[in-house]
Amino acid sequence: MTDPGEKVSGVDRALVMLIIGDEILTGKRQDKHFAHAIEALGARGLTLDSAHYLGDDRERISAMLRATIARGDIVFSFGGIGATPDDHTRQAAAEAFGVPLVRHPDAVREIEARFGAEAYPYRILMAEFPSGCGVIPNPFNRVPGFFLCEHYFFPGFPQMAWPMLDWVLDTRHPALRRERPVERTLVVYGAGESQLLPLMEENVVRFPRVKLFSLPTIMADGSRRLELGVRGAAHDVDSAYTHLLEGVRALGFAFEPLVPSLGAKVSAGAA
Repeated sequence: MTDPGEKVSGVDRALVMLIIGDEILTGKRQDKHFAHAIEALGARGLTLDSAHYLGDDRERISAMLRATIARGDIVFSFGGIGATPDDHTRQAAAEAFGVPLVRHPDAVREIEARFGAEAYPYRILMAEFPSGCGVIPNPFNRVPGFFLCEHYFFPGFPQMAWPMLDWVLDTRHPALRRERPVERTLVVYGAGESQLLPLMEENVVRFPRVKLFSLPTIMADGSRRLELGVRGAAHDVDSAYTHLLEGVRALGFAFEPLVPSLGAKVSAGAA
C-alpha cells in the first residue's frame, strides 16, 4: 500500500472521477464538479479517462472503488463523506480497501480547532477515515477530506472541494502533467456517418495513437452537418487530419475546417 505521505506522478495511469449523491441523480442538485475538474486538469494538460455518477449506495460505491483500486487508477471522488445516515463514502472506501474506520488524529485536531466543544458528539464523526489514510486540508471550514492509494475523497460542496482538488494536484501530483492534446476538425456538409465510415475505419487503423471523433447534426432545414476530427499529439494529428481531409474531398462532399477565423465553406475541389 502506498505511503499516504509519498508524492507520486502516475502520468500513465487512468484519471477517474466519481460524483456521489442521490441529490445529483434525482435532480435536486446540479453537478458542478465535472466541469470544474475538466478545467483544473486541463490547465495541467490532463484529461479524465472516465467519470461516473453514483447514488448514496454503500455497496455500489464500494464495488466501484474495488475496481479502481485493482486497476491502479488515480481517483477523484466528490460527495458523501459527511456524518449523516445518507453519507456512505467513508464507510464504502474502508470496505473497498479492507481496513476499518478509525479516528484520524489530524482530522480530530482540525475539527476540534474549528468547532471546540461543539465538535462532540456528532461533528467528530467526520474524522473517522479508513485506517492508514492521509488527510486533505479544507481551507473553508477545516473539516478535512482523505486519501489512500491515490484515491482522493472530497466533500460535495464546491467551495470546499475545489481548493482541496488544487491541493491534491499541486502537492501530491506536482509532476502529473502531459502534453496538451491537439484537436483538428472538419465540418462536412450533406454527409451521413455511414457514407464516411470506410474513411473513418481506415483512419483509425493508420493512426492508432490518435482518437477519431464524429459528431453528426441534423439541421432545422433537414440538412446534415458532421463534425469529423482527430485528437492527440500534434505530430500524429497533422497526418491523421490530412488523411481525413483528402478522403472527404475525394468523396465529393463540401467541407470547411472548424477554425474560427476560417469560416468560408469550400467545395470538394477547393485547395
